[in-house]
Amino acid sequence: MLKFISTFYLIEKHYLSLSTTNTMKNHKSRRDFIKKSIAVGIAIPILGSSLLACESKETKKLKILILGGTSFLGPHQIKYALDRGHSVSIFTRGKTKSTVHPEVFSQVEHLIGDRNDNLTALEKGEWDLVIDNSGRDVKWTTDTAELLKDRAKLYMYTSSTGVYYPYLGDNITEKTETLTKEPEALESEDEKLEYWYGVMKTNSENAVVKAFGIDRTIIARPTYMFGPGDKTNRFIHWPVRLAKGGEVMVPGKVDDLVQYADVRDVAEFMIRLAENNTTGKFNIAGPTNQQTMQEFVNEAKSAFDVDSKTVLIDDYDFLEKNGVYYLVPWIPPIGKNYGSSRTANSKAIAAGLTFRDLKTSVKEMHDWWYSDAMTQEQRDKFEKNPKGVLKKEEEIIKKWKALKG
Repeated sequence: MLKFISTFYLIEKHYLSLSTTNTMKNHKSRRDFIKKSIAVGIAIPILGSSLLACESKETKKLKILILGGTSFLGPHQIKYALDRGHSVSIFTRGKTKSTVHPEVFSQVEHLIGDRNDNLTALEKGEWDLVIDNSGRDVKWTTDTAELLKDRAKLYMYTSSTGVYYPYLGDNITEKTETLTKEPEALESEDEKLEYWYGVMKTNSENAVVKAFGIDRTIIARPTYMFGPGDKTNRFIHWPVRLAKGGEVMVPGKVDDLVQYADVRDVAEFMIRLAENNTTGKFNIAGPTNQQTMQEFVNEAKSAFDVDSKTVLIDDYDFLEKNGVYYLVPWIPPIGKNYGSSRTANSKAIAAGLTFRDLKTSVKEMHDWWYSDAMTQEQRDKFEKNPKGVLKKEEEIIKKWKALKG
């Protein structure tokens, strides 16, 4: 069974090989998925009285520097920050164009460089907050944190729940031990990448704390993010599929848990943490309370006015044989992924993390997918992929019914 990396953060290319049946091809495509998740650097969550209190007073205007900013999470952070009166600078290579909120980029300062070998644009300037969205190399994070520690008040690192791999517990909190080194002997290339990712994120977090100190550091650890601008295609199956109605396959056992986060909830929470000068480490995972996969689908399908019926397929072996290794937010809760959807979010909620209604999130992601932000070629590549779960679902359901008589 696939041992899946829980991060994430973004993919610049689409992962479309979910149902390849050849074993060698499966391992290659899954490994490519992990590599592409890592390549973009993000990872892969009620309104409390503390938030009401902070909203009631005037927010100090911040000077914000975002390392990255043009991919999935960044545009939503920029839009929210500008709407709240903050000023924003972004440090990028100047190559990526966002498919969401393109209008905001004329309102930010553009600093051009490369985290690998050209930080010249960051050698001058002072900021209240640095948000490190593109820290996917420990050296990159170390270099920027050391360079900016005397010219920035806070450093916020976008990490991941991937630091907790392997997910073996029932209640993974911010105090749960994180990965600092890779085991010497691992079973597969997939595992090597999973461990490497967790170690990289943990050691990057530690580099920030070393440079800025714990009282000037904010560590954000989101789980699977979805929403407008998501390039991973790991979640779009659900808005596309549920809008069609009919018999909908739901993978997993009846008590399999899921966690996820609307990217806008993540972005807005991160900005508010800085506004309130709330430092520390935070798991960013929704929904508010535990939710099963079946509950997730039943709630999400209410976003569309169509008739549909769920078909629960609760046999992991059957799903794997038919190319369904995972279907985010569903990850088989077995082995080292047992606790991947058991991340505690109470600390973040107490600090002001809020959650959009799932129905709204799913509908708005659907609308983005079918907007001019995406080309028909991009949509067809996913929706018409003969190896994708979307195309094979009807056949899989027929096999399941035949098996069950």
